[in-house]
This record gives sequence, C-alpha cells and structure tokens, in this order.
Amino acid sequence: MVDILASVQSVLKSEADALAALPALCESQRPAVEKACELIRGCQGRLVVTGIGKAGHIGTKLSATFASTGTPSFVLHPAEARHGDLGMVQEQDVVLALSNSGSSEEVVALLPAFARIGVPVVAIVGRTDSPLAAHAAVALSIGRVVEACPLGLAPSTSTTAMLALGDALALTVQRMRAFTPEQYARFHPGGALGRKLMTCAEVMRTGDRLAAVAPETSLLACMRAIGKARAGSVVLVDADRRLLGICTDGDLRRALSNAAEPAALLNGPVRAVATVPCKHIRSDELLQSALRLCAAKKINELPVVDGDGRLAGLLDLQDLVDRGFEVGG
Repeated sequence: MVDILASVQSVLKSEADALAALPALCESQRPAVEKACELIRGCQGRLVVTGIGKAGHIGTKLSATFASTGTPSFVLHPAEARHGDLGMVQEQDVVLALSNSGSSEEVVALLPAFARIGVPVVAIVGRTDSPLAAHAAVALSIGRVVEACPLGLAPSTSTTAMLALGDALALTVQRMRAFTPEQYARFHPGGALGRKLMTCAEVMRTGDRLAAVAPETSLLACMRAIGKARAGSVVLVDADRRLLGICTDGDLRRALSNAAEPAALLNGPVRAVATVPCKHIRSDELLQSALRLCAAKKINELPVVDGDGRLAGLLDLQDLVDRGFEVGG
C-alpha cells in the first residue's frame, strides 16, 4: 500500500535537493554561466528556445519568461524546424537548447543547421560529455540528477532543475538590461502589475472621444460636444491648446437648475460655470497617481497634459470601470 504523504514528501525532497545543489554547480562553472548570460544579453535578434518532450515544455515557459523580461524570444519545435521552421532563425539570434541527456536526436540533428546559419547555441544539459554540450558555444549543467519518478524515468527532477536554471538566466539578463517596472508593465497590460504601472497616456481619451472647447463657447454648444464625444465633461483650452479648465455635465446641470434665466445661461460662455484652473496630470505619470488624485478630490474626469501644459487627453473614471480597473479608494 502506498503511503501517500511519504511519497509526496519524497518527490518534493528529491526536487528540492536538486535545486539546492544548483548554486554550487553554477559556481563551479562560473565562466560558462557568465558567457551564457553575456551571449543572451548581447543578442541582436531573438532568443530561439528549443527542446523535445518535457524539456520542450520547460522551454516554452522559459521563452515566455525571457520575452516578458526584455529578451525577445520564440519557441522552435525541433521536428517542425526540420520541415521549414528553421527559416525563422536568423544569424543575429541566439539558441537556447534544452536536453537532460544532451543526446536528444531531434535537437542534436539541428546543430549542423545552426552552425550553417551562424547562431551560437547555449545548452542546458545534465551531461556535459554529450553531443549537444560538445557542439554548443556554451553548455550549462544541471548535474546528474535522479528523477523523482519511482521508475527513475519520467522527467521530473531534471525538468525542475532546468526550469530553475533557465529562470536564473532570464532574470539575470533582465538585471543586466536594467529592465524597469515600467518596461515590464508594457508587456503585461492585462495583468494586475501591468495595470498598476500603466501611464495615463495609455488609457486616456483622445480624438473624437475628447470634447475640447474655447472658454467663450456657449453652454449649449458644450452640451452638444459632450453628447457627441459621449463624455462627462468639456475641457477648456486656449488657442495653443493649453489647458485652462474643465466643465462637467454635472456642473452644467447645476448651473442651469440654479439659473434665474436658463435660456440666457445656455447662450452664455462656458467659462462662467467652469472650474478654472482645474486639477490635471501629465501624460507620462502613472495611472495609479491619477486614480489617487481623483479619489482625494472626488472627481470623475481628469484632464491630461503634455510637458508643455497642452491638452493631451482626458481620464474618465467610467471608462476605466468599463475596462475592469479598480478605481475606488
């Protein structure tokens, strides 16, 4: 009868032991580690990640990690490569090849083609005396690990070690590139972190969705402009499009409700009921800063300006709610 907990713990310990050995392994092959990172950092094209079987699946994850941290990358399936996909590989690329045995037939068969193209190969292997390691520009070893599989066959410990070492390369190259949180956010616009690090310019209203008027524009014309833009306000600008103020549809309604002569007010200039000057934010500032300002001042529309104070766009909280942003507090 299988002791389930003991089996789970045994697998975890085997894989943890393999990970614990990696720092010392990297120290023993420091020149190779440094060369691998330098090759990837200096890549003028894309990092081509290849591997077969479970190693190939690990490669897919690593390619995604490299791509999201500043190193353009794609996955090359070894079998498809031999049927035309090699055309995607260019001289300015770098190959990252994964194989525990270092003898995977499908991967080794690509080495002559990589040599003809002129791309350097960085190999992550278990055996440094393997064909892949021998023909790579640099080979990194995960050590001769024992698979956690009861039969010692199914890739488990080896793929965990490959994943960890690949992550270490990707994140080290990220540091070498001085890759910033803002750059990371550009590759993750749908994620929570990406949303937090988006700039106002990335989500603001522009063009026909932005109602901008001169301060002498009549309230009636402003109401029409708001309706046309499907906005919640008009933004007042001067002849050079520099921001002067803002008038929301709420401001318009309140002014008309309190006016002794609503008809006269409708034909009067919007500057009479607008907020001049008004709160605003620069287009290159983070959206989170804008949301904090809106919450503190209890406003739903916030003009966005460029470095010269010219109107660049408008943040409308309803737009952000519709797109799934958290705008409260």
